[in-house]
Amino acid sequence: MSSDAVVNVSAPVPAANGLSQVERVVDAFVAPTKTFKDILRNTSWWLPAVLIALSIWAAGFVTDRQVGFDRVYETALSQSPRQEDRINQLPPDQKANAVALGAKITKVITYSVPVVLLAANAIYALMLWGSFNFGFGAKTTFLQAYAVAWYAALPFLVRSLLTIVFLYAGGNTDAFDQKNPVGTNLAYYMPDAAPMVRAILAPFDLIALWSLVLVTIGMAIVAKKPVMQAAIVTVGFWLLGVLAGVAGAAVS
Repeated sequence: MSSDAVVNVSAPVPAANGLSQVERVVDAFVAPTKTFKDILRNTSWWLPAVLIALSIWAAGFVTDRQVGFDRVYETALSQSPRQEDRINQLPPDQKANAVALGAKITKVITYSVPVVLLAANAIYALMLWGSFNFGFGAKTTFLQAYAVAWYAALPFLVRSLLTIVFLYAGGNTDAFDQKNPVGTNLAYYMPDAAPMVRAILAPFDLIALWSLVLVTIGMAIVAKKPVMQAAIVTVGFWLLGVLAGVAGAAVS
């Protein structure tokens, strides 16, 4: 067999047209390496961003109908003892106004999350891009890292879907926690635990860890670095996020 034939078998040339946007989304779940390799061809990220936005708005709409944002706010308030004590000390009319205002703010924040994610993923992608390019000498681009961040976030569609199913199936809406709506981590099953304990357990979430694996694979591909080297960066940032969450819980 000629040397050219060996090269053709071991390193097949990708199709000129690559994957469609829908194929990239599907492959992010069933064959993620195909999606992330296609980002080397095209850094488009609009479809996962649209799908994630629609899923957040759908879950927010169902939450409003089945639970109500006043109840969502009261549950969140119960997890912040200092703030809860401060509001409980108010006269009844001021307390009612404070709760009503908190519910409105919670609703606005819920429907604004997709816009916030545009900036949050940009910051995350910038951190990834800088770490790989300046830390490991990669030559990836910011837009490649940004696309990886969006496609790696697609597992959170599952969380939104499970939330909708849970609420329509008659789940316990009295204790509904919008920050941790479904039982994919141990903190969900410990609603009365101390805030710091919940902050430690919540990040060890099946969906969040799935997303972490995807961003590790994706950055390894676009940066052309070993997966273990990519994991040093991605897991490192994840651990920093965990520590920040624990510190925030300690302050509250």
